Amino acid sequence: MNNIMSFTILMFLIIDPIGNLPIFMSILKDMEQKKRNFIIFREMILALLAMFFFLFASKKILEILNLKSETISISGGIVLFIIAMKMIFPSKNGNAIGLKKGEEPFLVPLAIPLIAGPSILATLISLSQKYPKQILDLCISLLISWVLSLIVLMMSGTLFRILGKKGFSALEKIMGLLFVMISMQMILEGAKVYMNNY
Repeated sequence: MNNIMSFTILMFLIIDPIGNLPIFMSILKDMEQKKRNFIIFREMILALLAMFFFLFASKKILEILNLKSETISISGGIVLFIIAMKMIFPSKNGNAIGLKKGEEPFLVPLAIPLIAGPSILATLISLSQKYPKQILDLCISLLISWVLSLIVLMMSGTLFRILGKKGFSALEKIMGLLFVMISMQMILEGAKVYMNNY
């Protein structure tokens, strides 16, 4: 049970639905509530399929690419660290999403890479290699974190009204600080395994 809770918290933080809320709202702001909710649900389903694929196919992916699990851990940690830095020190130009006004997104950029981004995919590969006998726990944790993320995104309008722009900015920076710690842990664990093996 403790593992499920730890995995769930980790995955929820990396998926970062709260940090992604402003981007989702920016893309979907010109759409009706019903259509907005449909698009969010559809993109979340696509993201979930991508995440489960990487969770179960991680061994094959590593074999095909001839990668070690510690490589995934270190590279995932580096990517996560870069994302954390952008959250703590956001660009003045905001997020470039590459969509025209009113254009309906499909798969990109909401499902991939905002939800099923490189950090969560690398984390899933790393966890599946580190805990091969706890795949069921990982699946349950992924589903729980996905449901929580879906609820947060569905409540985007309400949460934004409660927290306001400054509240969201502060919350995103706090999430960024947590990301820094998680990313450093991933890098250190990967480096430790590498040093022990070589």
